[in-house]
Amino acid sequence: MLDGSIGTAVDQKDTSMKSTFAPRANPTRSENTMNEPLKPLDIPELRKSARQHMEEGAVTAGYSADRGQVIAMLNDALATELVCVLRYRRHHFMASGIHSHATAAEFLVHSNEEQGHADQLAERIVQLGGEPDFSPDSLTKRSHAEYVEGTTLTQMIRENLVAERIAIDSYRHAIESVGADDPTTRRLLESILAVEEEHADELADLLTQVPAPSN
Repeated sequence: MLDGSIGTAVDQKDTSMKSTFAPRANPTRSENTMNEPLKPLDIPELRKSARQHMEEGAVTAGYSADRGQVIAMLNDALATELVCVLRYRRHHFMASGIHSHATAAEFLVHSNEEQGHADQLAERIVQLGGEPDFSPDSLTKRSHAEYVEGTTLTQMIRENLVAERIAIDSYRHAIESVGADDPTTRRLLESILAVEEEHADELADLLTQVPAPSN
């Protein structure tokens, strides 16, 4: 999906929770041919190919990514989003104190947006012929972000900010890994990344508005 410190939370992040993809050492086929003139489209072959393996739906012969790796990566992202939904939801209901009303409302907005991301990821997994993994037994193990409850409003904001920063780098890595081989998945990940960056900025602003608890 600590002790309330961003640095500590990142340092203690389980090193086993790494993205399914390894960084690409070589450019993709699309990157190699980017500056080459496009070959004329073979319409008869295109029509013939479209009639083969029709049970695969949107996954055509032109799909060049490793589908298994993409589905595994999307399922890790799905687990991360679901853990964030649950953490934000708990913080929405548990937030208390003089500054809690606006912050609790922001937690709820973020929770709903993370749920929307989860739905989008699950839909893409199905489009690629996979199965979205909603199993609660392995949810926190597969999630890149941690589920930390927090006891004060400041701790809740910090833990959500840590989780957003983890998600940001996870999505950046996934986008780089997908490259140009799966433009639909890449655009989805880029759209989610943009929202996660907004969340991080909003939480950083909240952190400056909520005074730290006195000792």
